[in-house]
Amino acid sequence: MNKTIPVNKNEYIDVEFEDLTHDGAGVAKIDGYPLFVPNGLPGEKAKVKVIKVNKGYGFGRLIELYEESPYRVEPACTIYKECGGCQLQHLSYEGQLLAKEKQVRDALTRIGKLQNVKVHPVLGMQDPWRYRNKAQVPIGEQEGGLIGGFYQQRTHQIIDMKECIIQQEKNDEVVQVVKEICSHYGVRAYDEGRHKGDLRHVMVRYGLITGEVMIVLITRTNDLPHKNKIVEDIVSRIQGVKSICHNINSKKTNVIFGDQTKVLWGEDVIYDYIGEIKFAISARSFYQVNPEQTKVLYEKALEFADLSGEENVIDAYCGIGTISLFLAQKAKKVFGVEIVPEAIEDAKRNAALNGINNAEFAVGEAEIVIPKWYNEGNSADVLVVDPPRKGCDEALLQTIIDMKPKKVVYVSCNPGTLARDLRVLEDGGYRTVEVQPVDMFPQSTHVECVVKLILK
Repeated sequence: MNKTIPVNKNEYIDVEFEDLTHDGAGVAKIDGYPLFVPNGLPGEKAKVKVIKVNKGYGFGRLIELYEESPYRVEPACTIYKECGGCQLQHLSYEGQLLAKEKQVRDALTRIGKLQNVKVHPVLGMQDPWRYRNKAQVPIGEQEGGLIGGFYQQRTHQIIDMKECIIQQEKNDEVVQVVKEICSHYGVRAYDEGRHKGDLRHVMVRYGLITGEVMIVLITRTNDLPHKNKIVEDIVSRIQGVKSICHNINSKKTNVIFGDQTKVLWGEDVIYDYIGEIKFAISARSFYQVNPEQTKVLYEKALEFADLSGEENVIDAYCGIGTISLFLAQKAKKVFGVEIVPEAIEDAKRNAALNGINNAEFAVGEAEIVIPKWYNEGNSADVLVVDPPRKGCDEALLQTIIDMKPKKVVYVSCNPGTLARDLRVLEDGGYRTVEVQPVDMFPQSTHVECVVKLILK
């Protein structure tokens, strides 16, 4: 046996779990050596089988529980164990919120070396089910018919499903009907191994407030067989359909969308509201999947920005203008920047839609555009960042430090990169005042945060 690794592959051992990983596995330590075991919860004692051993950590399988966590519950979903869509259904909702708060606190202290920062309890949902307004379902074939669902964990095996209990019920209904209609007309599912077949994915967007539905059929081929009949049947069978689009992705890739999207029927957008603000959502728009909690998140960002109406605000990574338009209600002027040109078109459209004329939008990388604005003498009183999972670019952080806005509001979907960036801003003259985690994705391990920083 290797002296430095205290366990061997295929060995059975008794452990106690002390933590959760960022993807929801239980963490047990054997003489300091971490073993990651799916389905284990902190505080539980169990027998596990070691199934993989790496130099710094290993993986195990749960064999038997000796002592259960008081927060353990029976998962509500019948295919939870096969499907890779959720990670925490075996943990009660109260337990999930506590685990997410701990995840944020641990990242701030361990990665950010931040002591004594006020971290509020996570803002959760009244009802943590049926919240997702967008379904993206890979399509496969079985016994001559089409199936659709999520991939089994760590595989590309599709688990067919009739319903997903974190999706809006309307999405489930639409996916089922589209599968039936396409099966009826003999549409073949895409086979990624052979790079043959037609239908790769079905995407559905649902406007929670408006009830409007958009359906996007994503195919390998330029043409969708029997498309006129398919469209006719969809429109007659599904209420609320406002848009049917066709996206073509002929590449050998696991990226869902191709570059070309055309409208087969109806409009190129559907509409929905977050709070008072109306949004036009196109097939490729980035729009938050949990609008109820998005309102909670953005109201908190607005509260932390604490605007009087006299401020110039910069919104880095503005997307389709969701946060910018919230801020514009209280700011003198908002400048948004985003790398995706279509998103900026959407942002301008959304500003016009709401009669908001104190918001301007520019296409480009935040880390290039904002330093350019700064060098041209344009500064901000408040700067808002809502970066992707990898966090803020170093050049942008440096510009914030040079520009010295009085307040920075950081919206984050990744506590690890958030903590890293807060450390840089702290070292550059800012103080982290408070952190408000928001649960945007119940039953999953993800947690969003809004953070208020002020210039020291």
